[in-house]
Amino acid sequence: MVISWVVFDVGGVLVDEARLIRGWAEVLELSEADFTQKLREGIAAEKGIGGTIRELAPHVDIKAHRARLNGLEIPGEADLYPDVRAGIAALREAGLKVGIAGNQPPGVAEALEALALGANFIATSAQWGVSKPEPGFFAEVLKATGAAPAEIAYVGDRLDNDVEPARAAGMHPVFIPRGLWGEVHDARERGACLRITSLPELRDCFPAPGA
Repeated sequence: MVISWVVFDVGGVLVDEARLIRGWAEVLELSEADFTQKLREGIAAEKGIGGTIRELAPHVDIKAHRARLNGLEIPGEADLYPDVRAGIAALREAGLKVGIAGNQPPGVAEALEALALGANFIATSAQWGVSKPEPGFFAEVLKATGAAPAEIAYVGDRLDNDVEPARAAGMHPVFIPRGLWGEVHDARERGACLRITSLPELRDCFPAPGA
């Protein structure tokens, strides 16, 4: 079946999360480089950002600081990876539809809409009330596209949250190894999965609908 939709994750795929990482480094009174290295190690050990922070600073109120740092997750133009607009435009020119759906807090969908990226739909876990890797999240992707699973390519930087659950949902997973999760997960076994290094590559990965 021909791919008719390409749906993108947000953090690590469209948006560089460096500002958020710097924010947590400040909370923990670490240099950005030191916290980045600790977080990379935590991701490799499957502790994630929450587990890494708890290990580094057991008495830090993560929930309170997360609420305070939520503003750092609201993307602006400067937070987009340089290839985002070109990559989406190339897909649209080829006749493919584009969606954006990721685990993000309130306000991110509206900020992405304001950036006018050319997506056919933008949605987040905050809006849907379900987060990756839950199957319900990918069920919402199906509803948003109105397409069969085999017609959808889902692009993500994580194997646990993106590649594996997208494959389980019957979609075509696409892995891009950027951002801390992408860098760490790139060394792991991905199974049958398309790997790209930049978004414009996607234009040549799938035949145009109707071709």
